This record gives sequence, structure tokens and C-alpha cells, in this order.
Amino acid sequence: MEEHEKPQCHFFTGLLIGGVLGLLAGIFFAPESGKKLRSDIKEKSSEFLKDVKEIYDDSSTKAKDIIAEAKGTVEKIAGKVQEKVGKDEKVLGA
Repeated sequence: MEEHEKPQCHFFTGLLIGGVLGLLAGIFFAPESGKKLRSDIKEKSSEFLKDVKEIYDDSSTKAKDIIAEAKGTVEKIAGKVQEKVGKDEKVLGA
């Protein structure tokens, strides 16, 4: 299993390094002034963080809903099991 994980690890490491190098190349070769570029980076990063927060909030809400639904289902099943066990104990005379 270790053999299958290493190529994936190398791929993602290469992807990360390539992304960082691409970002740096874009910053250094951008035709805009430094002040405008910094302003754009700040604006885009603010938008990105806002989007990430929205995704996190949505995911958190959905996860809580799924957990609550799962708890309800488990409680129903546990009740049915206890009911069945109670009936079986009466039949066996326990």
C-alpha cells in the first residue's frame, strides 16, 4: 500500500510547487504597478477568504444536520432492538 501512496504524494508535492512557482512568475511578470498589484492581491485574497468562510459555514451546517439525522435514526433502531429484545425475553420466560 505504501507504494501506491508515494506517487500521489509526489504528484501533489509537484502540483503545490508548480502552483507556487506560477504565482511568483505571475507576480514578477505582471504588467501592473506594484501598488495596483498589491491592491488586486489584497482584494482577491479577501474574496477568497470570504468564499472559504461561506463554504465552511455551509459544510458545518450540513454536517450538523446529517449528524442530527443519524442520531435520530440510531435512536429509532435502538428502540426497535430494545422492543424486540423485550418480546424475546417474554417468550423465553426470562
